[in-house]
Amino acid sequence: MAKCEICNKKVTTGHRISINRSQVSRRANRTWKPNVKKVKIIENGTVKSINICTRCLRSNKVTRAI
Repeated sequence: MAKCEICNKKVTTGHRISINRSQVSRRANRTWKPNVKKVKIIENGTVKSINICTRCLRSNKVTRAI
């Protein structure tokens, strides 16, 4: 799976917990995936294509190539 090349955000894993009973007895594995896009950026005057999460894209950590 792709990860952000700026902040290294990647897939995290954990448990989905069923709360039907008073005890936490049922757990199911699940994954949380980051919102990663493939974007062309300008770096040192050259155009590169990298994977970047939308949080880094919104906070202007890179300059996009048009």
